[in-house]
This record gives sequence, structure tokens and C-alpha cells, in this order.
Amino acid sequence: MIGRRRFLQSIVAAAATPAAGCAIQSNRPFGASLKSDPDRIIDLPQNFAYTVVSRHGEPMSDGLVVPGAHDGMAAFDGENGRIILVRNHEVGVSWLDASPFGDAYPELPESMKSRLYDRGGDSWPGLGGTTTTIYNPVTKTSERQFLSLGGTEWNCAGGKTPWGSWLTCEETFAGSGVSVPDDGPTVTRDKNHGYIFEVPADATELIAAVPLKAMGRFEHEAAAVHEPTGIVYLTEDQWHSLFYRFIPNVPGQLHKGGQLQALAIVDEDGKPTHNWDREDMRPDRPLATRWIDLEDVNSDINDLRLRGAAAGAATFARGEGLTDAGGLFAFACTIGGPARLGQVFTYKPSSFEGTTHEQESPGELTLIAEADKNSLLTNCDNLTMAPWGDLIACEDIVKSPDRCSLVGIRPDGSQYLVAHNAYSDSEVAGVCFSPDGKTMFLNIQYPGMTLAITGPWPE
Repeated sequence: MIGRRRFLQSIVAAAATPAAGCAIQSNRPFGASLKSDPDRIIDLPQNFAYTVVSRHGEPMSDGLVVPGAHDGMAAFDGENGRIILVRNHEVGVSWLDASPFGDAYPELPESMKSRLYDRGGDSWPGLGGTTTTIYNPVTKTSERQFLSLGGTEWNCAGGKTPWGSWLTCEETFAGSGVSVPDDGPTVTRDKNHGYIFEVPADATELIAAVPLKAMGRFEHEAAAVHEPTGIVYLTEDQWHSLFYRFIPNVPGQLHKGGQLQALAIVDEDGKPTHNWDREDMRPDRPLATRWIDLEDVNSDINDLRLRGAAAGAATFARGEGLTDAGGLFAFACTIGGPARLGQVFTYKPSSFEGTTHEQESPGELTLIAEADKNSLLTNCDNLTMAPWGDLIACEDIVKSPDRCSLVGIRPDGSQYLVAHNAYSDSEVAGVCFSPDGKTMFLNIQYPGMTLAITGPWPE
């Protein structure tokens, strides 16, 4: 197996060449061609197959229905060989067609309603959240599904923790009170939104939704945990966003609070990384970093990123997917680069990460790839590292008529199609692997579907 650190070092070298990210090399079982799906769900390489794990609108074990807009997701070991999937649903408060409640909310027992984060005046609760699916890879069936977090909104991506939970992120800054959307009925919110919530993988029913307010209120996207320290890195989906980290007071116990910080470049305060109008960031040029403490992280004004940038934090073009890549952290900026087709960065933690000795050996930020009109992968979103050492990336913005694909990136920088969503105007999302590496799970976001993909994965 190719080491993950070597993979990222090789990507840096490949990104410096004019053809970086353009070639599709033959490397069985992957190649340029995919087989057409007679059921018109997704195209895969030869000798690969999928099973539909979950569909929007299906009845669940708790009497609710599978919500729509499947997004970020993680897979965990379950009992007796089962796989536990915890999945986000990026649903807003007025999107009734994608609701987990259907018409049944008024009849729900108080024991369930009391666990929702925002009950919306008991008439219109937050319709996002997470569902948990117990999947049997032997029979290829979903044995149980239930709403595991409810009353939240626009649950986009998140991150898996080493202690067996899923961090689900609200990508919204919606506030409490009454609002009248232009395209919908009056909405009442009881609480502010824009938080991270933690969902234990071993939950067996709807949990009480508790926001982790010390991790900040903003348009959260993804999270990844630095296992040696318990520090959590965070991305933000805004045109001029920040890259954050949360240093917990007690590693593994995020509810006990901590310090939220934003990344800055040493001796380059407020550095833009977009490369939109000029080359502020050059590939293969690690930049020493420092971290800025953020205050008033739960402000009612959506200005945390603005205050951070004014204090010297670097800014990014729509920070989205984020993954642990063998000690480095790779993250995507969906509209970065001169063509605004996406960038991929890595953050290398300091050997003294999060301590007073950190500046003796600072962490490093590196731009490892930028997409252009010749790139196979554009507008990169969710990311994961495959068991064989390649980076697997979901495309976000539909490139009609090409649609969105799942793309692999090899250590030499070449790219290949893993799957192609040729049959709907939907992004693909939530890519992750079962703990044994034998099954890849993927979401087609709209209207909402989870697939389990098996085949001759590389050794």
C-alpha cells in the first residue's frame, strides 16, 4: 500500500506540472470508461455493483420516513458484522417534502418531541438532522433505520471521531423568531442555528440534541479530529471563509468546552488563498502557520469570519470537504483557483500542536492542487482517503450536461472516474468506506439515496 503521506507529497509534485490532474491512466479496475446502469441510478466500472441502502420517503423503524437531501456520512463497526451508517440530511425548515415527519409531527409522543433541538413553536420543527442505518453487508439489506438527531437545519457535512461518534454540522446562520420566506409560508424558530451536534454511533434511538456552542456559530461544513490531541479542525462554506480548529478542554469530551481559533500565515496577516485575481498561493510551497484566538463565537451577528480575517486569519474560497490523510488534513475549497473550479489544501499539524511550544515547529499550509478546464475533477466537495491510499472526492456543482462524478486521485496526481451520476441533476456526497474497506458508501443527494458499492477494490 502507498503511504498516505507519500500520496500527498506526490500530489504536490504533480500539481506543479501543466498537465496535473488531467490524465486518466489505466490501472485496473479503474479506467476512463464506466458501464451504463440499466436502472439509471449510477454508472460504475466493470465488475462493480451497488445496492440501494436507503431512499428518501421510505418508512423507518421509528415510524418516521427517511428524510431527503442525503449529505455527509460515516460508517462504523456494528455488532455481529453489521455496519452502522450515520448520515446527514441537508434540509431547511420549510422543505416539507423532505421532512422525516411527513404529516405525523402533531401526533408524535412528547418523549420524542422533547429530544428535538428546535420544535418551531410545536407546529413546524427543524426538518434536518441525522438518520442511522444498520446495514448487513452479507445480505445487503438495511435491517433498521431511525432518526438519530432532529430539529436541526441544513446538516451538511461533518466528521467521524476516534471515540465513536459523528459530528454533524449545520450550514446555516438562521436565527430564532418568525420569518417569512419569499417562496414559502411563515416559519417560527425557537432557537438559533449554526452549530455542531454530536451523535454517538451506537445510539439506538433519537438522542437529545445538544449544540456544542463552544465550537462556534457559523455556516459549518466539515470536521476532522487530530487523534493525538483531540483537536477538531473545521471548514466553513462561505466565499471568504476561515479554517478553524477547536482545542477541547478535555480531549474526546467536546461538551466540556474549549477554545476556537482560526488559522493565519506567519508574517502574512489576512492572506487570501483564492488565487482568483493573482497568485497569492503557489503549489508546493508550505507556509508556516499560527492560530488566532476567537472571541464571542456565538454572536448574533454573522461576522465571526470577518472578525477573524481582520485579526489576521487567512481566507479561503468556500471551505468544504475535510479528511484526515494519515496525519495530514486535506480540505477542499470548492470555488478556489483562477478558474474558480476548486482547490485542495493540506494542513500539517505542528509536532507541538495546540501547545505553548507550537511556534518552535509551526504547522504548515500547502496548496496541493487547483482545477482548471482540463481537469477531470472540478468543484471538489466531500473527501475521504481510500484504504489503498488514493484520495476519493465528490463533485459538488453540477456541470450540465456532464453531471457530477466521484473521482479518485492517485499518488502521481492522475485522476480516474470511480462513479458517475449520469441520471440526475444532483451532487454526490458522503463518500466513506466500511471499517473493513470492502464497501464504499455514497449518497446521491437529491432527492436522497444511499448506495453501497462493492467490487474488486485495489489491494
